[in-house]
Amino acid sequence: MMFNKSTIDLMKKRQSIRNFDTQNIKDFHVKDIKEYITNDENLVGPFGNRGRIEFIPVTNNVSDKGIKLGTYGFIKNPQGYLAGVARNSKYSLVEFAYTFQKLVIWLTGLEVGTCWMGGTFNRNSFEKEIQLGEEEFIPCITPIGYPNQKQRVFDKALRYVVKADNKKQWDQLFYDISFEVRLKRENAGPLEIPIEMVRLGPSASNKQPWRLLMSSDRKVCHFYIEHTPNYSSKLGYDMQLLDMGIAMGQFELACKELEIEGHWSVAEPSIQLPTEHIEYIVSWNTL
Repeated sequence: MMFNKSTIDLMKKRQSIRNFDTQNIKDFHVKDIKEYITNDENLVGPFGNRGRIEFIPVTNNVSDKGIKLGTYGFIKNPQGYLAGVARNSKYSLVEFAYTFQKLVIWLTGLEVGTCWMGGTFNRNSFEKEIQLGEEEFIPCITPIGYPNQKQRVFDKALRYVVKADNKKQWDQLFYDISFEVRLKRENAGPLEIPIEMVRLGPSASNKQPWRLLMSSDRKVCHFYIEHTPNYSSKLGYDMQLLDMGIAMGQFELACKELEIEGHWSVAEPSIQLPTEHIEYIVSWNTL
């Protein structure tokens, strides 16, 4: 982080902004953003997959018309966009979202508003602005700008409609040693706050597909995805894999602030899965 603010507080504070002020993004913020998205350290995931993030100013091709209007997709007065570019494979998508969420939290610290969008925008408009390589596509974008403080009531109404603040509780998401036992907050040990940051993270349609399982020694936390059948199938990629990258980013940022050292690995434990819709993704190993 390039500022002296609590990342955990920023994750708690951050909300999707759909109504932006008409003020242009300040030049020094544009400069900071461009430096951030061209720094390789900010673009590579824990297993080496590298995505791209492109800054796109509002143009004739990409304007508020570049986003489908409607209840959920409504965006007003965007002052620019950040478009993600990745390959359409499982870990490329997961790791890309891990890096993109870290950018979103960093922008929150700059008081620049964002809104993850994976399905409610016109990809063709953005593809005209970006040179895509072979096998590359645009999994998501975020409009950016300063929140319109005069329209907060409108934003709150939208959040109510899309149930953005209706987060699942611990007993619906987190498990203790096996999927037969729910994890209680008081039993999560030092990983309680990182796990809570996962719960508070954004997800497509607020479905929160992450399922976390703690090991008996409280040092390993396994991340699973509970797929929503046929969700985003029309888009040609599994949008919920982005949610898992978001969960990883939230978790790791909290661990870093709390000085909990650890690393990611892919080593599926021998644990009985409760349904065919649950799939193992990754594990956090505390050192």
